[in-house]
Amino acid sequence: MLGGILIMGGLGMVIGIGLALASKIFYVYVDPIVEAIDEVLPGANCGGCGLPGCASNAEAIAAGKATASSCVAGGPEIAEQIAVIMGVKIEAKEPDIAMPGCTYGFQDADQKYLYNGINDCRAASIIYGGSKVCPVGCIGLGTCANACPFGAITMGPDNLPVVDPELCTGCGTCERVCPKHIITLTSTSRRIQHECLTDECTAPCQRACPAGIEIPVYINHISNGNYKDAIITIKESNPFPSVCGRICVHPCEYECRRNLVDEPVAINHLKRFVADYERNSGERYQLPRAPETKKRVAVIGGGAEGLTAAYHLNRLGHDATVYEGSSCLGGILRTGLPENRLPRDVLDWEIEGILESGVKAVTNQKLGKDLSITSLLKEGYKSVFVATGGWDTQLATRKPEDNTQILPGISLLLDILLAQKAGKKLSIGKQVMILGGGKASFQAARICLEQGATDVSLILRENITDTSLIEEDIKKAEDEGIRIYSSSVITRMMGEENNLKQVEITNLSNKIKEIIPVDTLLTGTGRFPELIYVSVKKDEEEAQKASQQKDLIQWETIQPYAGPSAKQDLGIFRPGEVSNDYKAVIEAIGSGSRAASSVNRILTEQPVTAPLNMIRTFTEVLNLDNVESIPSLPRQDMPERPLEEQANDPDLEIALGYSEQQAQQEAKRCLQCGLICYRRTKKILH
Repeated sequence: MLGGILIMGGLGMVIGIGLALASKIFYVYVDPIVEAIDEVLPGANCGGCGLPGCASNAEAIAAGKATASSCVAGGPEIAEQIAVIMGVKIEAKEPDIAMPGCTYGFQDADQKYLYNGINDCRAASIIYGGSKVCPVGCIGLGTCANACPFGAITMGPDNLPVVDPELCTGCGTCERVCPKHIITLTSTSRRIQHECLTDECTAPCQRACPAGIEIPVYINHISNGNYKDAIITIKESNPFPSVCGRICVHPCEYECRRNLVDEPVAINHLKRFVADYERNSGERYQLPRAPETKKRVAVIGGGAEGLTAAYHLNRLGHDATVYEGSSCLGGILRTGLPENRLPRDVLDWEIEGILESGVKAVTNQKLGKDLSITSLLKEGYKSVFVATGGWDTQLATRKPEDNTQILPGISLLLDILLAQKAGKKLSIGKQVMILGGGKASFQAARICLEQGATDVSLILRENITDTSLIEEDIKKAEDEGIRIYSSSVITRMMGEENNLKQVEITNLSNKIKEIIPVDTLLTGTGRFPELIYVSVKKDEEEAQKASQQKDLIQWETIQPYAGPSAKQDLGIFRPGEVSNDYKAVIEAIGSGSRAASSVNRILTEQPVTAPLNMIRTFTEVLNLDNVESIPSLPRQDMPERPLEEQANDPDLEIALGYSEQQAQQEAKRCLQCGLICYRRTKKILH
């Protein structure tokens, strides 16, 4: 018996030692933070976070690879508990919602392809390539609906996904499983910053609009009597629907596919109809505003571009203030158009709506006289966007003898030439750089040397051999000490207080950057560059040095990203973009929207670059040159005021606007186009 006890004791000891060793060898450390987060998570394992289960999400949160609010099923209370565990703060976030991006089901196609085998969009896309005609068309097998953890997506009778906004949590599962990127997450902020992309189903009219308005969407709303939704759709891209509905040059209508049948849809008249509907209703329709960021932005210039930028920045959650040099907002819209084309009460209505949204405005404050870039940065503005216009705009507001320095170190080449012709001397620095100007730039360079400049350089975007400059003139200039940088652009300016100190130029051939000391920059175009000024971030040593120098502001410039019309992305005054003040209002609005998006990227520490797959004016996209089975339908004429009334009061508006019946009839002429698809009119008209 004693032997048995000893054997059992020895066996127990061996097992204990083995277990002890095993615990050392196979010990798995459980991070207490991961464990704490996992206990807080609901344990639904729904996959809405994009990870396989709550345990995986807990590990990702603890590792900093997912946010405290990444659990879409848990809600804000659980997010707050996780934030306490992580020792972080939850920032308010605008909710996302899934949005289908295709409006043409495969059952409407003349040629149909049946998929055999696995009933899954991803499998069909891999095996068959998906749609045989349109590369971004919805395959329609409902993979997104099957994958949705919350039952928010169903397949409609047209074989396209339908999203229930009450059930959708914006988890992004549908976006991850869709092989054609048809269904994506969206929000007001995303739509404000949206550009037409090559992997989306866009209509030719939308691609032609400088502001990128979703034209088929708002026309479809009009045809269904959803006028509020129509005006909201327009305002996501354009806060001036009433103005544009009257004076827009409507490039969209030149690209309308009804031109292949009869006449284009009266897109602009329809815009005016819903804008007038809002104004006459007495109710202001505003876009939802993203959560407040407490970040302040100053916008210089109260014209269409500046007001658009401020409005969209406000909707993105930032505090935007417009500074206007004159006594009234509106710019050339107020001073350059007759009352019978753009009644002032219409313009005032639009501007009042922008101000009611939360945008602040300060008038009679001229940049360079009453305020400066530096003074605004010192006031706490995170960035300053300049949309002041150019020499041609200022003729109406400034006196000939007014030589105010509007931007630090920047002047217009035209001012220098006119001053020299009048026998006047302008303040020129020692280190001068001249951008563009052609042959006139050589004349200006010599004037600068005569007035005491010690270093003068010319910046040419083109290669010298591609310019109209004469070789003899170039050699003579170089002999006089004038440096010429060809195939180069200005990509950044840097300064201190109200002084320009340096200019960064980039060689377009090899992308090599060079920083050149410059205190005066002369631009050869008719306007000032549209720039974003920000304070230079300082490290601890620089910050201490700055405090000893009485907080001298150091700044640098960032240019808004290139728009669809730009032929190149680098440098100020990019070819293809409008370089004078005589651009259509819709182009100014588009520029303002991109400026707002660029500032928002700066404030959220994102790169200020155009989307890689943004559709440009020179991008080749799928299109067609004929449409079939479309009966001819007359375009609705715009009613006009009788000639007698026009003669009695020339200021009365000539165009009267569509009636509701006319708007309905005209909206039904829209073919609801995509890249190549269109709704045949015989299916929607009776």
